[in-house]
Amino acid sequence: MLSVSTKQATPLSAAPAPERTFLGQPRMLANLFSVELWERFSYYGMQGILLIYMYYAATEGGLGISKGIAAGIVGAYGGGVYLSTILGAWVADRLLGSERVLFYSAVLIMAGHVSLALIPGVAGLGVGLVLIAVGSGGLKANATSLVGTLYAEGDERRDAGFSIFYMGINIGALIGPLLTGLLQTTLGFHFGFGLAAVGMAIGLTQYALTRKNLPEASHRIENPLPKEQYRKWAGIAVAAVVLIAAAVATGLINPGNLATVVVGLTIIAAVAYFAVILSSKKITAVERRRVYAFIPLFIASAAFWSLYQQQFTVVTIYSDERLNRSLFGWEMPVSWVQSINPVFIILLAGVFAAMWTKLGKRQPSTPMKFTLALVIMGAAFLMFLPMAGTGKNATPVLWLTLILLVFTVAELLLSPVGLSLATKLAPQVFRTQMVALFFLSVALGSAMSGVLADSYSPSTEGAYFGMIGGASIVLGVLLFFATKPIRKLMSGVH
Repeated sequence: MLSVSTKQATPLSAAPAPERTFLGQPRMLANLFSVELWERFSYYGMQGILLIYMYYAATEGGLGISKGIAAGIVGAYGGGVYLSTILGAWVADRLLGSERVLFYSAVLIMAGHVSLALIPGVAGLGVGLVLIAVGSGGLKANATSLVGTLYAEGDERRDAGFSIFYMGINIGALIGPLLTGLLQTTLGFHFGFGLAAVGMAIGLTQYALTRKNLPEASHRIENPLPKEQYRKWAGIAVAAVVLIAAAVATGLINPGNLATVVVGLTIIAAVAYFAVILSSKKITAVERRRVYAFIPLFIASAAFWSLYQQQFTVVTIYSDERLNRSLFGWEMPVSWVQSINPVFIILLAGVFAAMWTKLGKRQPSTPMKFTLALVIMGAAFLMFLPMAGTGKNATPVLWLTLILLVFTVAELLLSPVGLSLATKLAPQVFRTQMVALFFLSVALGSAMSGVLADSYSPSTEGAYFGMIGGASIVLGVLLFFATKPIRKLMSGVH
């Protein structure tokens, strides 16, 4: 809802036009809030039905891909989204600026959803996922940056504005799977994908009509690429595309190893990033120690996301085969399970923020929050064990809801502080690269969730959940004992 702020009266000749605001924030926040809401609506709406679309039989409207390969593709796709944030940030900083990259990224996302809805078979799946992954990475890398341009330095509304913006993310994540799942069960998968495309089209249209109102800073190219280097970088891009196409054509990259390939590429990128930063002569000794402190936390973050992102792989299969989704004689769509976590995020995010504010300097250090996140995430997987082997559709919805509540508690201990940690430990000249490193930990974990899911089956789920949950707890305990030396390397950063 738009409102008009009032200020103390001034002479008519000097009176500025009253500022039109959105919930007390700059008016353009409403438009960025909207495009992010609809993008998340389409993203999570599509992802809610993606896995079952791949492994359902053709007679059920699916593609008939094996569950293990399908889960690996979903994991690789999730990793690809976060890998693409690096590309999106580079293009914004060197070529086009954040505003144009966001707009073109939104166009790519909509085109991807249209491809899933209209192009039949594996061809539509491949084209759609590539377009959505690249577009989502570009949008994710630049949407937050654009929100920041709405506020002058020292504007006290900034934190509240970001809170409103992130609320849009969770509203979209909540509603998307509900509506696409409903369409999928009543009309078919392609209608669900079509609804995701419509949602993205709504957000894109609103943004296109108002993008001219963004401040000048949103169009700025921070570090323009010299024109004499255009040909070199164009050649690198073409060579990369040809190399990937050749690897796919020869079978070197295939659906069965796609998640493993993304894991390998992410590890190579992360090692290269760390090597570049640590070998730089532009950082001080204190900054170098802080980068070393980030390494075990990077590993912890990747491990956490490898479990958390199984909401879209193992938990989806579990919801389809093991969950009793009958509600008063009506069967709840599988995708509706994906809306449980956003509800808890909306309810608990403010509680955690208030708790950290009240504790102040007494709150746990960042390494300790990561430790708790790993232990709690492992405990969430162990909570599957009481229902292991109890038969098809035997798990009550309430029990899975409780497990996903524990997922959310773990997420709120790690996810909100991860980017903040990256900026706090970053050397002055490598702030963007350290944020990219955090996204690489999410990419690595997302791809690993697909690799791990290949080992899951209802017949061996007890061993699977026990080993995965136990490994996370053990890693959390190891991080606990490493907390003191890590904090020493952090050199005063809490």
